[in-house]
Amino acid sequence: MSEMIYLDNNSTTPLLPEAWEAMQPYFLKSWGNPSSSYRFGAQVKSGVENARERVANLIGAEANEVLFTSSATESNNSGIEAALKASPGKRHIVTSLIEHSAVLNYCKSAEQRGYKVTYLKVGMSGAVNLDELTQVITKDTAVVTIMWANNETGVINPVEKIAEVCKEKGILFHCDAAQAVGKVKVDLSELQINYLTISAHKMYGPKGIGALFVKKGTPFEAMLIGGRQENGRRGGTENVPAIIGFGKAAEVAQAQLIERKEAVSSLRDTLESRIKKEIPSVEIYGENSERLPNTTNIGFAGIDADSMVAYLDSQGICVSSGSACLAQALAPSHVIQAMTQSNAKARAAVRFSLSHKNTEKEINEVSEKVIAGVSRLK
Repeated sequence: MSEMIYLDNNSTTPLLPEAWEAMQPYFLKSWGNPSSSYRFGAQVKSGVENARERVANLIGAEANEVLFTSSATESNNSGIEAALKASPGKRHIVTSLIEHSAVLNYCKSAEQRGYKVTYLKVGMSGAVNLDELTQVITKDTAVVTIMWANNETGVINPVEKIAEVCKEKGILFHCDAAQAVGKVKVDLSELQINYLTISAHKMYGPKGIGALFVKKGTPFEAMLIGGRQENGRRGGTENVPAIIGFGKAAEVAQAQLIERKEAVSSLRDTLESRIKKEIPSVEIYGENSERLPNTTNIGFAGIDADSMVAYLDSQGICVSSGSACLAQALAPSHVIQAMTQSNAKARAAVRFSLSHKNTEKEINEVSEKVIAGVSRLK
C-alpha cells in the first residue's frame, strides 16, 4: 500500500505547521489566564486579541463582532438560540433539509419545546429556492438558519440574496459557514448576516475551537453563563493555545485564499473528468451549481457507498459517504436524499473533499483506484 492519500478535508484538515508553531509557547511558557489583571495575564490576553483580529479580517468583520467558542456546533446552537431569545413572542424557525446535523438536531429540539420548524426543500441544484423561502416566512418567524456551503456536495447557497430577504422581512439570519470560511471569499462588511458560524479545524487550524460572528447591533444573550469572558458573551476560561492556532490559520488562509482555490479546483476538475470518462454513468451532485472548489460528491449507481469507502480505505485512500458527524449512523446521506428523493442514490454517493496540498499524481492514483473499485464492487 502506498502512503495515505487524504481526500476528506471537509471532515477535518491537518494542523498547519505555522499554527502549531504559534501555539507552542502558550502551553508551557505563556500559560497565564487572559482574564488576570497582572502583566503575565495581560500578555496572554494580547495574544488572544491578536488572534481575534486575524479571524475578523478573514471574514471582513470587526474584532468585537467575533467571539470564540468550543466548536462550530456550539456556534450554531448559540447563534440560533440568541435569535430565538431576541424574539420571545415568535415561535417559527426556517431552515433547510440539507443543513449539518448541528443545526437540524437543534431544530428538532426546538420543535420539542413548541417551536414550528419549516424545512426548505432543495432540488437537483442542491441549493435552497429563494421563492420558497419568501413564501414560508410569516409574522411568527424568529430566525432563518441556512448554511453558506453544503458539507457533502459543496453547493453554495445564494447567501447574499437570502440575507436581503431576511433584512426586508425584519428577520434575524444565522448562517453556518463552517465549510466556506477559508475556502471561498467571505466578506461580511456589507452582507446583512446577523450570526455566522466558523470552525478552525476545517481550515487547517486546531480542533476544539470555533467562532461566532455577531453583527454589531444584533441582540445576543450568552448561552454559557459564567464569568465575563468574551465580553460577557461566553462564560469559561478561554482555550488560549487553540485560539492562537486559529488566528494563525486564519491569517494564512486569507493570504493564500486565491492560490489555494485555483490549485484545488484544478485537482477537483481533473478527478471528476477522469472518473466520468471511464464511468459515464456516474452522477456528480450539484455539478452545474456554484460549489466549493475542493468538493465533489459522486453517485455510483448500484454500488454501496460504504463499500466503496472501505475499498478505497484498503488502498490507502481516505474519502467519506457523508458527514463525519453522522458516519457511524449507517443511514443514507440526508443531503443526497433531499436532492434526489431516492434512498438508493443516497446510499451510493461518495464525497471527495480535496486539499490544495494534494498532488496531481495523487489524484490520478485515486481516479485509477475508484475505477478499479467500481469494477470490483459491481
